[in-house]
Amino acid sequence: MEAAARYLNFMPYLLKTEPDKYSYDNLVRDGETVWDGITNNQALLTLRNMKKGDQLVIYHSNIGKAAVGTAKVVSVDASDPKNPKVRIQPVRRLKKERPLAEMREAGVFHDSPMFRQFRLSVVPLTDEQYRWLTEN
Repeated sequence: MEAAARYLNFMPYLLKTEPDKYSYDNLVRDGETVWDGITNNQALLTLRNMKKGDQLVIYHSNIGKAAVGTAKVVSVDASDPKNPKVRIQPVRRLKKERPLAEMREAGVFHDSPMFRQFRLSVVPLTDEQYRWLTEN
């Protein structure tokens, strides 16, 4: 019960990044970054709705195609709706990366927008999806 309770106050999200442009290791090295530069309207809406403390899973797209680490939202500046600035910090690298193929096979992702709208770079997660990705 305690593990489930820690997820109740914060919304989990998956953020996709191309590791040859900005990897999880870059985030760890930098200690913090602003997650911006998103152009898809649905992804922009999701970014604008983020709150300080929200839990994040960082997913390497194109190269690696796997969830690799966790992060958290430090602040959100949505004053410019077309360019919200979400500041994030790394939390921890996953002990076991979760490849796209495993995610696709996991029943918990059956209705995920990640597999219905492949181009989305910001995807809301359910608590169950977050736990599946991070508890290993």
